Amino acid sequence: MALCDEGYRCDRCREYVEDIRESELYLRYVLGVVPAEELPREPERHIRCATEFAQFIVDEGFPPVACDDPALDKKGLPAEVRAMQERIFTRAWRRLQECFESAIPMDEYPLRAEDLA
Repeated sequence: MALCDEGYRCDRCREYVEDIRESELYLRYVLGVVPAEELPREPERHIRCATEFAQFIVDEGFPPVACDDPALDKKGLPAEVRAMQERIFTRAWRRLQECFESAIPMDEYPLRAEDLA
């Protein structure tokens, strides 16, 4: 998605990731895990196809996702760790939605550490 406005194919389901609202790559960018210069080189996938991350998004606008890998399923985490991950991924997903809907410059997409606390 970083190189064109039409999106890239999801490396899991092979369908197009139409925009950043559904992009797991941009979700990781918002989280600060992927630097901007790496966006063109990283694989793209739908957030919903990355169940290891999607399971932590808890928002009325995002239907719940179950993780398809038992080793990564959030149900196996301690409650406090699960709650922290849900807070972080939900905040990042909401930020991604905000970025799409506004004229926020791309270099301001990533959340600051204090936004994730």
